[in-house]
Parts: sequence; C-alpha cells; structure tokens
Amino acid sequence: MKTLHTLALVALLGLSAVAQAQTAAASAPAAAAEWKNKTPRLKAPEVDALLAQPDKLLVLDLRRPDELIKYGSFPVFFNIQYKDLEKHLAYLPRDRAILTVSNHAVRAGVAGDLLAAKGYKVVGATGSEDYEHEGGKAVAHIQPPPPRAQAAAGSTDVAAARQP
Repeated sequence: MKTLHTLALVALLGLSAVAQAQTAAASAPAAAAEWKNKTPRLKAPEVDALLAQPDKLLVLDLRRPDELIKYGSFPVFFNIQYKDLEKHLAYLPRDRAILTVSNHAVRAGVAGDLLAAKGYKVVGATGSEDYEHEGGKAVAHIQPPPPRAQAAAGSTDVAAARQP
C-alpha cells in the first residue's frame, strides 16, 4: 500500500511539473517567440540610444489608430498602417535610419525586412508594449479627442434659427 501511495505522489508531482511548464509557456510574452526576421529586434536601451539622435531617425509606427490610442507610441512618429506600407513607400526618407514599431515587434520586423529589401536603412524593430515592459520611458499615451456631440448639437440650433 505504501508503494501505491509513493507512486501516486510521484505521478502527482510529475503532473504538477508538466502543468507548471505549460502555464509558463502559455504566459510567456510574445517577445519570447523565436525571431525570424533579418531586421534586428531592439531592446529598450537600444531604442533609447536611437531616440537620443532624432535628427538621424524616423520612427515608423505601423499600427492602426485604435492601437496608437490604446497602447501609445513614441513622442514623434510617422504612421503608415502595415497593410498600406507598400503603397506609401515614396513618403519615406532614404537619408534617415528607420525604426519600425508595432505592439510586439512582429509587424515591425516584417516591415523592416520589406523596407531593407527596397533599399531603406532600417536599424531595427521594436514593440511599444515590449519597450514599456522593459522599462522604456519614451512611450507617450495619446488621449482620444472628446466626443463632438455638444458641438454638433450647437450647430443644429444655429441652423434651425436661420430658417424662416
């Protein structure tokens, strides 16, 4: 009977270890995923070093407006949504280093590879969320504009007052 209890305890401990490993893998951030792009994935100190030379850098944020509002971005950035990047390449300067940005650097890495293949000088990719989690302080959170309901109601009253 003692052997049976020992085997049960060993089995429970083994299952516990497997469950802990699965939980740790499931909760690992997207940043831990294997990086498959040629564009280097930059850590917060590397991004800060680039941001210290704004006259040589273009921060290209590839996210949608709702993501910019929700997660913030760097103080000064150029925004072209990832899906529209190839249509708007002519707007990007070739004389500046480009830092591509997305939430967790996935889109940023792919975009960096595309830009490098087209002859742009891409210095790296970063995720604004990853950057903040690593202690980066340069992310500015954008406040959405207030609702325009009052302004619209006021203009309706004026238009109604003008009618005979």
